[in-house]
Amino acid sequence: MGEQLTHIDEKGDVRMVDVSAKPDTERIAIAEGFISMKPSTLALIVEGKAAKGDVLACARVAGVMAAKQTSSLIPMCHPLNITKAKVECTPVFEGERDDDRVGIHIITTCGVTGKTGIEMEALTAASMACLTVYDMCKAVDRGMEITDVRLLKKDGGKTGLWLRA
Repeated sequence: MGEQLTHIDEKGDVRMVDVSAKPDTERIAIAEGFISMKPSTLALIVEGKAAKGDVLACARVAGVMAAKQTSSLIPMCHPLNITKAKVECTPVFEGERDDDRVGIHIITTCGVTGKTGIEMEALTAASMACLTVYDMCKAVDRGMEITDVRLLKKDGGKTGLWLRA
């Protein structure tokens, strides 16, 4: 196996990867997450009746803010000068998924022109957007579940395009 963990040095110590010699390239990453809930909770969100306010607007802002703070949260992440951060929140109703779960589907897109990728920022944005929905609705539905937080697409840099099958 020729692959190696980049955050581990030859002695086995954790380190931040030195990217100083790498060229700046345009990079993009798209991630997703899903938070399932009771149909009645989804109705509160969609109808704008959640006690804490506009759940989806708050989740979008939280996701963007999280993307910008990723290097403060994940120890070996490089601080990036993010050029794009977008969070989309789509209600999913009964019968729209194969597993018949209802909830909010989150899609995040992050971009940067830099020396290292932006996957962690997109994943962090998706996670935080889901957590924000949970926080804003936990008073009526503590059984909500966050699933499917995963990278969908990564492009740019030496390895180029990667798409989830």
